[in-house]
Amino acid sequence: MGIESPYIRPRRLRATPAVRRLVAETRLHPAELIAPMFVREGIDAPKPIASMPGVVQHTRDTLRKAAVEAAAAGVGGIMLFGVPAVQDAIGSEGTNPEGILQQAIRDVVAEVGDQVVVMSDLCLDEYTDHGHCGVLAADGSVDNDATLLRYAEMARVQADAGVHMVGPSGMMDGQVAVIRRALDEAGHQDVSILAYTAKYASAFFGPFREAVGSSLKGDRKTYQQDPANARESLRELELDVAEGADLVMVKPAMAYLDVLREVADHSPVPVAAYQVSGEYAMVEAAAANGWIDRDRMIMETLTSIRRAGAEQILTYWAVEVARQLRDS
Repeated sequence: MGIESPYIRPRRLRATPAVRRLVAETRLHPAELIAPMFVREGIDAPKPIASMPGVVQHTRDTLRKAAVEAAAAGVGGIMLFGVPAVQDAIGSEGTNPEGILQQAIRDVVAEVGDQVVVMSDLCLDEYTDHGHCGVLAADGSVDNDATLLRYAEMARVQADAGVHMVGPSGMMDGQVAVIRRALDEAGHQDVSILAYTAKYASAFFGPFREAVGSSLKGDRKTYQQDPANARESLRELELDVAEGADLVMVKPAMAYLDVLREVADHSPVPVAAYQVSGEYAMVEAAAANGWIDRDRMIMETLTSIRRAGAEQILTYWAVEVARQLRDS
């Protein structure tokens, strides 16, 4: 006796590229992508980042060109990270109005204006000689409240330089409230805050340390979240929104899709995710060895992040993928 044909055949909706495109539940768009970019003081040519193939530390001139290319590709934003020539205990270059990040903000805003959202990393780890995201107390721990004073000044100088959105990434308690107050008191009420709400003490950040010249010894487990925990992300979300966050973020992305889904389900503001350096490097390394289909893997990872609830995605493939989406 033969097997009776099923009445319901889900495969009908997978039969052709046109059908699959028609019924796709999740779509990527260039405007949802944010391109992180690094600019380094004191170099006269872009410096490749060995652990992040295809990514460079820009000069001011090449950053301008990269920003124009990103805008032409249709990306939604550019997140700028500065790499100073000098680091010290309190990260003085982070609040220097003529520091490399502030110069880069002015450069990029002059080139692209309002075509894309110009964002800036608001953290001290690039600028401190100990590599931590804040000011150290006498016992070597990170002093939360002393660090907040530095963040307030950073917010003011970045806003004075013309940034559209600041991204406080240090995971200090109360950072969003202090930054919001500092911006408002300085007359920068229109500068928005992308809060790094759930940022984990992750091994996936490894290549980024090379990208920003971090001199970190030890770890950041006392202030970044424990990878074992998810519930506290919702508490961080509640606090950041109450303090004035305009957008919130989960970082890293791919190993924390469950957290991203929870945050997206509960957030009253837009939710971003950061596909971080280690996630990027793993795909590039596997592709270089011929073990995976690079282009398919890139699109699959980004689609998974979007499917989990991210409305904006920071990714080092932002410009490349934006062009593919635009031309497809």
